[in-house]
Amino acid sequence: MLLLLLPLLPFLSSILPASASASSAYEVLQSHGLPKGLLPRGVKEFRIDGDGKFEAVLESPCTAKFESEVHYNATVSGELSYGQIASLSGVSAQELFLWFPVIGVRVDVPSSGVIYFDVGVVYKRFALSLFETPPVCHPDSSSSLSRDDAQRAVL
Repeated sequence: MLLLLLPLLPFLSSILPASASASSAYEVLQSHGLPKGLLPRGVKEFRIDGDGKFEAVLESPCTAKFESEVHYNATVSGELSYGQIASLSGVSAQELFLWFPVIGVRVDVPSSGVIYFDVGVVYKRFALSLFETPPVCHPDSSSSLSRDDAQRAVL
């Protein structure tokens, strides 16, 4: 009976949602032409379906430092395709004193050494080398005004 099902495994895996371990989240990013440092250390769960829709669950909301600070919610999701992430949610980037939601990430040509963060009004340009390794992400300190509330107050 098992031998009869073996030929169906590739077909079944393509139509069923895929569940990947946290350690392979970084491998999935790399296999799609993206640096593994787009997600911080501390990914507890990672799921991706056949259409590229993914969800990464972190231990807690946190902030990592690149050229500027990047905030990650406890859940980060989006649509992954080669060289880009669209419909991204759960990530914000700081510019001066303002926080902007990152709605997409794009690498045009990996050899260019440049990665772009779409924050709606502009594309923030970063050196691709900043994202070679998953950053240490520091848990957010508790404050009376959350980052989302502060962003709404500014906008």
